[in-house]
Amino acid sequence: MTATEAAVAGKLSMLDRFLPAWIGTAMIAGLLLGRMVPGLGDALAAVELDGISLPIALGLLITMYPVLAKVRYDRLDSVTGNRRLLLGSLALNWIIGPALMFALAWLLLPDLPEYRTGLIIVGLARCIAMVIIWNDLACGDREAAAVLVALNSVFQVTMFTVLGWFYLSVLPGWLGLEQTTIDTSPWQIAKSVLIFLGIPLVAGYLTRRIGERAKGRDRYESSFLPRLGPWALYGLLFTIVVLFALQGEQITSQPWDVARIAVPLLIYFAAMWGGGFVLGAAMGLAYERTTTLAFTAAGNNFELAIAVAIATYGATSGQALAGVIGPLIEVPVLVALVYVSLALRKRFFDPTAAGPDVSRETVRDA
Repeated sequence: MTATEAAVAGKLSMLDRFLPAWIGTAMIAGLLLGRMVPGLGDALAAVELDGISLPIALGLLITMYPVLAKVRYDRLDSVTGNRRLLLGSLALNWIIGPALMFALAWLLLPDLPEYRTGLIIVGLARCIAMVIIWNDLACGDREAAAVLVALNSVFQVTMFTVLGWFYLSVLPGWLGLEQTTIDTSPWQIAKSVLIFLGIPLVAGYLTRRIGERAKGRDRYESSFLPRLGPWALYGLLFTIVVLFALQGEQITSQPWDVARIAVPLLIYFAAMWGGGFVLGAAMGLAYERTTTLAFTAAGNNFELAIAVAIATYGATSGQALAGVIGPLIEVPVLVALVYVSLALRKRFFDPTAAGPDVSRETVRDA
């Protein structure tokens, strides 16, 4: 182990080192709570924010805020000037991702139209939330993640409804397949973006601006951020417990349906992440931005997917169940890919050398 790697490992807290164990425990705890406490699921779902259970919404906001407070907003121009990164992300998220999920849904669930439609909706909802935590855990480029998530948000508002119409009605008609519709509006999508990205983004930006003015950058990053950082993982673990508690009965009572839905999701997350990583390396991006490209391609905006499925087809529909299964599969898969990413960094990238798009300071901070 190099001196740099030893220093990074030495900074890992117990929470970081045993993250897979904590996430596994959170999943089991959620399932047990959902099964053992009558009415808990109904209580958790009683109050909603934009169609999402309020506890889940709060958990997501708590998860995202610390990471966005770490972003150095004065460096965003170094990302927006990188056309390869931006175009690669747009292609993966808005051309390849929806097309891949459409193909997987029809190939693997031809006899289950409700689940198939739910998965296609998941594929259309590009990630604007939890990808930030996966990227941070994998030592990706925070500034690049912030820009790509913002880019996804703009395209989500403008393209979600159009692509939903195309993949659920137009393309199946061309191929002689069953057609369906999607009922949502740009305002509904914009609300999801404003709540789940806008609130933590503004909070993170103001925290850094005010903190740096009061304490200076060095003290802000060496003193304040280490105390704030663990709350991202606390929020993640809380969100996982609530998610699994809400859906514990459906998961345990319909294991075969869950397994059928899980298979295309597993293939999708792995293929999108792998494609993003290969594309980033082929474009000559350094590890940090290659990782960011991969995770922003693999993640999905399950808040929006669930909200649209419930609003269009009902809370007890198969489409809604497919939307709910999405994050239950995404969380463990992308956590595993965090470790794959870190292993690839050690094997194929030199963490002490800056690539053409990463400054020496960025590498030192990693």
